[in-house]
Amino acid sequence: MRGLTIGVPFLMAGILAGTALPSPAGSQEAEELCVNAESFLTDDRAMVSITKPDTIQDWRTSQEVAGCSVTAAGIMETGDVNDEATLFYQRLQAAGWERTPDPRDAPGEASLRFRMDGADCLFNFYSAGHLGTPEDLEVSSEVVPEGNEERYNIWVMCKPAMEAAPRDGGDGPR
Repeated sequence: MRGLTIGVPFLMAGILAGTALPSPAGSQEAEELCVNAESFLTDDRAMVSITKPDTIQDWRTSQEVAGCSVTAAGIMETGDVNDEATLFYQRLQAAGWERTPDPRDAPGEASLRFRMDGADCLFNFYSAGHLGTPEDLEVSSEVVPEGNEERYNIWVMCKPAMEAAPRDGGDGPR
């Protein structure tokens, strides 16, 4: 166990709508998709994280697939949310993560898709609030800011790397 936290309203709405449900089978293989993401969060970013299998309903590929999620909490280096999010994604790319082809991100929500070693992962950056999941509550309780420090959170959903489904004009954010 390492940590967790998330608290963006759109993420909670997605969970309530069924975008991240427990995976019934293939849990070990599914969790292996998150190894690089978890390693980056814990080793490079010194975050506390929890990884678990999930079923991902991916509107980008129009498929529901077995995958995994990582919930993480850490302390900001910059003290500014926008600067920290920029630094986070720069370091992710410096660590060898590449943007997915035709990513269809949600940049207004600080969610960007990256690929490494056969896994497509959507990284969600947030700095306030909680997702309300047991994992979120656990990692948040383990990362307690002191003085002028601020906590930030990352929620990652990983699935096998796939090409995006052809665009038909109304299948989600661009």
